[in-house]
Amino acid sequence: MRRRSARLMAAAAATVALLALVGCRESAGVRPADGSAAEPKQADGAADEPDDHDHGGSVKGGQASMTYWAELNGNAASAKQRFRDVPFFQEWQRETGAKLTFIQPPSNQAKEAINVLLASGELPDMIEYEWANFPGGPEKAIKDGYILRLNDAIDRYAPNLKAYLRAHPDIDKQIRTADGSYYMFPFVQNDDRLRTYQGPILRKDWLDELGLGVPETIDDWHAVLTAFKERIGVEAPLTFLGVPNPLFGIEGGGFVGAYGIKKGFYLEDGQVKYGPREPGYKSFLTLFRDWYAEGLIDPNFAAVDSETQDVSMLTGRSGASIWNAGAGIGTWLPVLRQDDPSAELTAAPYPVLRRGDRPQFGQRAPAVGSSGGVAISSASPNVEQAARLLDYGYGPKGHMLFNFGIEGVSYEMKDGYPRYTDLILNNPDKLAPSQALAMYTRASYFGPFVQDVRYMEQYYAMPEQKEAIRLWGDTDAANHTLPVTPKTEKENAELSAIMGDVAALTDEMSLKFMLGIEPTDGFGAYVEQLKSLGIDRAIEIQQTAYDRYRQPVRGERPESG
Repeated sequence: MRRRSARLMAAAAATVALLALVGCRESAGVRPADGSAAEPKQADGAADEPDDHDHGGSVKGGQASMTYWAELNGNAASAKQRFRDVPFFQEWQRETGAKLTFIQPPSNQAKEAINVLLASGELPDMIEYEWANFPGGPEKAIKDGYILRLNDAIDRYAPNLKAYLRAHPDIDKQIRTADGSYYMFPFVQNDDRLRTYQGPILRKDWLDELGLGVPETIDDWHAVLTAFKERIGVEAPLTFLGVPNPLFGIEGGGFVGAYGIKKGFYLEDGQVKYGPREPGYKSFLTLFRDWYAEGLIDPNFAAVDSETQDVSMLTGRSGASIWNAGAGIGTWLPVLRQDDPSAELTAAPYPVLRRGDRPQFGQRAPAVGSSGGVAISSASPNVEQAARLLDYGYGPKGHMLFNFGIEGVSYEMKDGYPRYTDLILNNPDKLAPSQALAMYTRASYFGPFVQDVRYMEQYYAMPEQKEAIRLWGDTDAANHTLPVTPKTEKENAELSAIMGDVAALTDEMSLKFMLGIEPTDGFGAYVEQLKSLGIDRAIEIQQTAYDRYRQPVRGERPESG
């Protein structure tokens, strides 16, 4: 235990240093390192002052001052708390000639803030949001007068996006409603290698110390977590994100997937299913109820956000988590090794029940990012300028800016390959690549562009990250992933109404089952409640939309120029 205490103290010291770094860094992904005070956060929905720099050139159709509503990415926000101060957004305006005033909701409150925005009637020119999840769907947002039907704007002012959609009809189908309406400029991950980036991560040095291998089965995991707790003295052996819902960190398939389901809608032989109503979900809840009672998972799991997850992994409070190759391994490992060069992290495959079985489920992002896209508001007097600004990301110059940043600063062309500079990969301020990238590109999160696989080839530079991507991608998740499917306004409205209640009940009862507040033999009554709320009808709507998605494209498409 003495050795364990010393390790915790060293790790805690490293974390204190990290948090000090995050508290005051001016470079990418953290706040200023020179000890200067961080800029005060803006109030809810606060807007930047317009950027009055001379951008040179202009968006075709004339230069215009426009407003842009979006939540600033967390890595960028920890360095520069306003959009206008982030180098990427400065360069985007310079390249296009646009002048943007950014309206920024509070972090992690976009869904609440957008309701206030829409109710106010004072709409910005552009709104970046998860439009596929808008209550009633994007077609309702169009008919209610919030956002513009983009068919005409794409045809007239977005030649780059129009050409991309013509060449990729599978993507075209995913950014239209069943009524044929285009509603956003999307984030696209059209390379399978980009769509899996998350999975189980453990302290490899602890496994070695205990003489244990990387866990593959649920029983292996129980043995490892028990050893972490009893033999090393770890307070919360397994931690995972519990925000915005109690099981957020394991929705993609981690542990749940071992029981042949996913927490959400998925496909099984072409049929849509909802995991939390299946018998396998009861088995999963029973497992985590036992693990919670044994002290193997974070006792505060329902309230864990990314910051507290970071602290737990960096202080040694936890030895396992489910997180990303970049924000997890790529961020944690360099910090751990600053004070303990022997520290190691390793990925584990998605767990199964029987050794040798292939994982059926795992994290896999849809080709059209569910994190959203950018719509043009119906109130905008600058439709042409907004459309041309957003179309920029799908053209050759915009593609490079969004994925690699500024040539000669964040990347250099070498033998036809855009290579990140040391500003990104070996940051002089000791920043992780995930942090530096967020200042100069949008490659590591989302936006109106097509993500480039060459970003990933360099972003995951550590051998531990490369192995993680290989392991996490070795599943049959592609066979079970439900794509973004076109729905009618009526279908979206009905689905939203049902799933609002269903999701609330699922999260509430999942938490009660796991905490032991409700006995697991009450699972049948919970399923009956789901049925009474209309889950069967929700599955039927999803099945209808999926069947429609598999049919040839119909309806209006952007006409050729």
